[in-house]
Amino acid sequence: MIDRRQFVAGAAALSAVPAAAQVAPAGAFPKGFLWGASTAAHQVEGNNVNSDCWALENVEGTAFVERSGDAANSFELWPVDLDLVRGMGLNTYRFSLEWARIEPEPGVFSVAMLDHYEAMIDGCRARGIHPIVTFNHFTTPRWFAMHGGWMNDDGPALFARYCDRAARHLAGGIGHAATLNEPNLAGVLDRVLPAPIGKTILDADRRTSEAAAKKFGVPLFIGGISVWLPNPAKARENLLRGHALGRQAIKAARGDLPVGVTLAIIDDQGAPAKRDAMRDLLYLPWLEAARQDDFVGVQNYERAVWGLEGKLPVPAGVPTNAGGGEIYPASLAGAVRYAHSVAKVPVIVTEHGIQTEDDTQRARFIPAALRALREAIAEGVPVQGYCHWSLIDNFEWGFGYKPKYGLHSFDRQTFRRTANLSAKVLGRIAKANSL
Repeated sequence: MIDRRQFVAGAAALSAVPAAAQVAPAGAFPKGFLWGASTAAHQVEGNNVNSDCWALENVEGTAFVERSGDAANSFELWPVDLDLVRGMGLNTYRFSLEWARIEPEPGVFSVAMLDHYEAMIDGCRARGIHPIVTFNHFTTPRWFAMHGGWMNDDGPALFARYCDRAARHLAGGIGHAATLNEPNLAGVLDRVLPAPIGKTILDADRRTSEAAAKKFGVPLFIGGISVWLPNPAKARENLLRGHALGRQAIKAARGDLPVGVTLAIIDDQGAPAKRDAMRDLLYLPWLEAARQDDFVGVQNYERAVWGLEGKLPVPAGVPTNAGGGEIYPASLAGAVRYAHSVAKVPVIVTEHGIQTEDDTQRARFIPAALRALREAIAEGVPVQGYCHWSLIDNFEWGFGYKPKYGLHSFDRQTFRRTANLSAKVLGRIAKANSL
């Protein structure tokens, strides 16, 4: 397994208003700009025992360095997390529903779990927080993975059935909805990484998937977070179909709810031929699909400088993050400009952050990136909001709890949250709606 971030490396009314048209002078952001922080269910909730990822974490020989376990206990402590959002002065919280909790067995839907997420949505509204809700943030029910996951041609219809049931229960209070999280990464990460690293990661992921298939007595066990896919083209086709059917199901429940998809987008630079080829591979089908959406979520962490033979190494002497990637704040603006140039719909930054154990780096990184983003907005790119990854440190997939992305840290024994300096920096900007 792999931490993908290191390597890619009244909402209806708001949706209808071009953000760029509202821009005030100097460092101000558009009126009504969404300032938020993001989490994902499996990464913070804990004890998601019916999910594919829980199964993969716990199989013998797993590639995961540690298990998710209790995570940040946000399944119980979500009111505390919402108070963190409000306490920072943010007006938006992006979180995800956990499909495995809502539909633990095929066609069996838990009203109690739907009520749980409805309480979270209502909790946002009671605090003046705009909920951006992702219907599927990588993890899927174990039964879905046991049937081949997104390799199964029935996958899109099964996902749409889940979206229909969840939306009929929850759509009334949601501010913006996203169907899938970073589906553009499925089956292509090995093309981004240097060949030896990519092969090592794919081999480890394949062995973990095969071990899970053996444990559960099925021919193929493909988790939503899996990097290895036996047929990437088929998975992409099914994910694209799943997004379209999921959007249709959510819209059927509430037609004026803005629906989109969130995409991992590197700020690709360098040799135009190689850069454009990588863009076509990594993003183009999804950005074209997003033309049918109300917005596109952009998730950016780094830039990539491409030479004719591949990705160029980070130059000596430049600041780097804890994953060894270049710290380049302007990458967010570059990714946003590119995404809008193709998708032609409004943009919400649904994730942006930096892996570092030195929070002063994060505290400097945020305003630097936002200055560049503000320039893109001034140029006319309709950016409607910015959500930082992550509200709290969390379970970062194959790398466990070591990578730190949080505006807040937390104690894994007491679950007490502690604000970092970066939380104050982002909060100050959000409250002023200006740099």
